[in-house]
Amino acid sequence: MAEKVKIWTKQHKNILQDLEQSGRYLVKKEYIINKMEEHSGIYLDTYNWLYHSASRFMEIPEDARYPIWVSVTEESKIQNSEGNVLLEILVDADKMFVMDLDKWGRIVNYMYIPKDQEDEREHEELLKRYGIDDSTAYMSPFYPSVKSKIIKSWDRLYDEGIELSPAKVGIIWEVKQEWIVKIDT
Repeated sequence: MAEKVKIWTKQHKNILQDLEQSGRYLVKKEYIINKMEEHSGIYLDTYNWLYHSASRFMEIPEDARYPIWVSVTEESKIQNSEGNVLLEILVDADKMFVMDLDKWGRIVNYMYIPKDQEDEREHEELLKRYGIDDSTAYMSPFYPSVKSKIIKSWDRLYDEGIELSPAKVGIIWEVKQEWIVKIDT
């Protein structure tokens, strides 16, 4: 039997309708667009990378494309707010991926994830030679080799030996009604 873990996620209250109608919740592209507005392109781009890379390490439901962010400790859970619900969930550990929050922050900001301090210094020197920063290299068509290096470094998200921060966050790809232990409205 798979190990169970308790996790928490804060979602818009409309999640309850999805759970009632279909017995499960999946993040839809329009949810991301509505929430992130003009920044949605950044998230959709990095979520696409996350989907494809995570599918090498974990089983993702066939109809899921976008992650559901979860707190992995009760101390780190996001407090509920008006218009949202806080779900306490009990899920099989293999259905969740836990990551270094700072590594994800670098990915969503189109930044390089260094393997160590020397690697970070070398990367900074490369950027200085070009007179650019990571996001310029990523978003511009003029630095394909630097962009490729940045994207390749993102695989370090899965390397537990590289830690940028002790802060952790998790993702799951669906919420099933039967996983829910408690709903705070």
